[in-house]
Amino acid sequence: MFFTIKYRTPEGFDDLVMVSDGDRLTGLWFEGSRNAPELRPDGGAREPPVLRETRRWLDAYFSGRRPDFTPPYRIDGLTPFRRDVVDAMLAIPFGATATYGDIAAAIARRRGLAKMSAQAVGQAVGWNPICIVVPCHRVVGAAGALVGYGGGIRNKVALLRLEGAGRGVSADRSASSRRPAPRART
Repeated sequence: MFFTIKYRTPEGFDDLVMVSDGDRLTGLWFEGSRNAPELRPDGGAREPPVLRETRRWLDAYFSGRRPDFTPPYRIDGLTPFRRDVVDAMLAIPFGATATYGDIAAAIARRRGLAKMSAQAVGQAVGWNPICIVVPCHRVVGAAGALVGYGGGIRNKVALLRLEGAGRGVSADRSASSRRPAPRART
């Protein structure tokens, strides 16, 4: 049996959808995210302990503190490459960011390769089914550009600001808004 429960976030964030198999957290998405399941009436089912623990983790996180525990989670469908990307995201400290290129270069070095595609890393980051706990929001484009976030750029900006990594960051810093101004004709 799967449990799907809403978590009400503080103002400035979309609410979250938590999913569990009863033993582990199996999904955490912002409502309206491209992969978020629809909330269905649960028929009065009780919230499993793992979702109460996840709620406690999220309460600490949204109060601006780095939680000192991680709720048990399971990510299905991990390939070795996705596992490497998840491990890289988990290594990004609270309040810091890394670029897709940084992660690609680190994985390439670890695998003894000359290079690896930052776009492939981007796809694996975007596939992450457990946002915030597995901090995909801390991955940014080259030069800190805020590109692609399944939970919406507005939420990504708010998460980075909450952690103190988003000083001066706004949704206007997306890749499309950073195009150079046209040159004046002479």
